[in-house]
Amino acid sequence: MPSPFTLTRTVAFNETDAAGIVHFSNFFRYMEDAEHACLRSLGLSVHRDIGDDVAGFPRVSAQCDYRRPLRFEDVFTIAVTVTAKTDKSVTYGFTFSKEGEDGPIATGTLKVVYAIKPAGAGKFSAAPLPPEIDAALQIDPN
Repeated sequence: MPSPFTLTRTVAFNETDAAGIVHFSNFFRYMEDAEHACLRSLGLSVHRDIGDDVAGFPRVSAQCDYRRPLRFEDVFTIAVTVTAKTDKSVTYGFTFSKEGEDGPIATGTLKVVYAIKPAGAGKFSAAPLPPEIDAALQIDPN
């Protein structure tokens, strides 16, 4: 994976509060959007059909620290890196920035576990990362 993977977007009006500032909960949506775009860039997805089974990446931890606000129509970039990996999980790091501003607007992490739900089963169970996913998601050396 190119490190970091970046996604640039513009703050939509419906993502802001009455003061025109992005509501904190949207940063979690932004992180998930960036994760999905990163995986798509690698030919992967957070959802896979494996025959009659279904595989995915349930979230087990999400966190975000805010330093400065984003406002309606701000253009910002989300940088995604893989910061940790086990045989069954991936932890992503996210850095939000705006061109021309020093330091991050916010930083966050998202830990996901690879899980499979066999056909007819009621729940997902953690499973080892498939080799192609493990190979594609390399830990950022920085």
